[in-house]
Amino acid sequence: MSDPAGDRPTPHHDQLPLPDYDHLPIGSLESRIRSLDADQLQDLLDYETAHGDRLPVTQVLRTRLQRVREGAPTSDGSPLAPAPEAQVAPPPGSPAGPQTQGPPVNPPSHGDPTNPAQPRT
Repeated sequence: MSDPAGDRPTPHHDQLPLPDYDHLPIGSLESRIRSLDADQLQDLLDYETAHGDRLPVTQVLRTRLQRVREGAPTSDGSPLAPAPEAQVAPPPGSPAGPQTQGPPVNPPSHGDPTNPAQPRT
């Protein structure tokens, strides 16, 4: 696939300057693209328009690309820096154990088949 101008091939997601691009929320995307140059921004824009074409994302990319082309500086940050917003699965197993369980509960007689109901007097 190529971009609308037809002069550049659309990069594969493995070739993007942000390896986690498909999973970034737009708020993080805005800060992560500040270190990218015009060619890298164009790659992201080409990929986005060919795949998701999400209006808020293309607007952010187009705005930043225009600013960079007008001479806006890029930041020193790395687009490969860890993303704090990435969802990390909790470790397997439960943190509950004998030290964290509550006191024993005495169920009502009608809720435990081993405790027959008491006669009423």
